[in-house]
Amino acid sequence: MEGASYATLTRQSGLLREMQVVANNIANASTTGYRGGGLVFSEYIKGEGTGAVSMGHAGAHMTELTQGPLTQTGGTFDFAIEGDGFFLVDTPGGPKLTRAGVFSPNGEGLLSTPDGYLVLDTEEAPIFIPAAAESIHVASDGTISTDGQPLGQLGVFLPNNPQAMSREKGVRFDAPDGYEGAPEARVLQGVLEGSNVNAIEQITRMIEVQRAYEMGQSFLETEDERVRAAVKIMIK
Repeated sequence: MEGASYATLTRQSGLLREMQVVANNIANASTTGYRGGGLVFSEYIKGEGTGAVSMGHAGAHMTELTQGPLTQTGGTFDFAIEGDGFFLVDTPGGPKLTRAGVFSPNGEGLLSTPDGYLVLDTEEAPIFIPAAAESIHVASDGTISTDGQPLGQLGVFLPNNPQAMSREKGVRFDAPDGYEGAPEARVLQGVLEGSNVNAIEQITRMIEVQRAYEMGQSFLETEDERVRAAVKIMIK
């Protein structure tokens, strides 16, 4: 197979991966706290001058960290972060970061996510909400109080290396290089942050990727026909 065909195949592989990422972004355009994903393409060059072959590889994932739209819900345990930072939740795979602030006390009074993972405070410990608490107030630094008595402080953390984060599932991320407190972030009560995906831009990108993929496929089919014709001529 000639270099042009190899290069096209690597391009097709990268475009297919990007199509999957874009489709996932579009599917989560309305998901609370969702962070859009993307791919980083790398170029590999072998040889020099006119004999050089260039191939692309879409091997690195990136996460879009821009602020999503904030919506007032009035929910006592609906929280959003204004600025950089993530909430921390305890999962079977260890603490994970998330921007989705849809929380509620579980049967034991511990603040948790809809799928049962505990929300952690600044010391990475669970937060207990007494059943008898009549009014819950959350300050901008994440301090939770009832009737003037503090109950705990929502932990807000920043990954040490944001682009090294990997998506665990939907709106949760693993930070392999660790994380630290985010003192400048503001916690908002009764507010949720929407997805930061621009659906129109993603649909436009999907069309572009699909057209690019179809062009590559057409080239490969043409090359296949050319090689078959050349082989037939050679064996006559």
